[in-house]
Amino acid sequence: MSRIDDTRPFIPLNIAVLTVSDTRSLEEDRSGSTLADRIEKGGHFLADRKIVTDDVPAIQAIVKDWIADEGIDVIVSTGGTGFTGRDVTPEAMEPLFEKRMDGFSEVFHRISYDKIGTSTIQSRATGGVAGATYIFVLPGSPGACKDAWDGILKWQLDYRHMPCNFVEIMPRLDEHLKRGKLQEA
Repeated sequence: MSRIDDTRPFIPLNIAVLTVSDTRSLEEDRSGSTLADRIEKGGHFLADRKIVTDDVPAIQAIVKDWIADEGIDVIVSTGGTGFTGRDVTPEAMEPLFEKRMDGFSEVFHRISYDKIGTSTIQSRATGGVAGATYIFVLPGSPGACKDAWDGILKWQLDYRHMPCNFVEIMPRLDEHLKRGKLQEA
């Protein structure tokens, strides 16, 4: 169950949204708009929003830039998680992960199962961390974006959420990188 501790301050995050699609324009991007609306209504900042074709190098180029941008805390992508030949978002994102977040996929599928039954297995939703940036890879439907945001992300991206949340561990996400630098010195 989700519990908010009102004695803790809300800490807004900078969240970038990437829609992966060969066919959508920004104006037609209902999934990206769903995420952008929820991000802003949730008190966070929409740091950037882009659309990219289903192309591994193109996806990785944008995501690598966002990971390197200290002004972006979270990346949420939508689209390209199915099984067709053009669905390559997990193949683009997962090699960038320093750590996988298997629990995100499991909880997402549990929420999705309650709404669409066994059809949830047609999604390869995933999550991870790279360069102290959280990355979430969602299916390309507005419903899936709503489910992921409302059921998981709005809670885990809220510092007030108890008993724990992603925000409180953000300062420690790059400890392994810092340790490596100390050992090299």
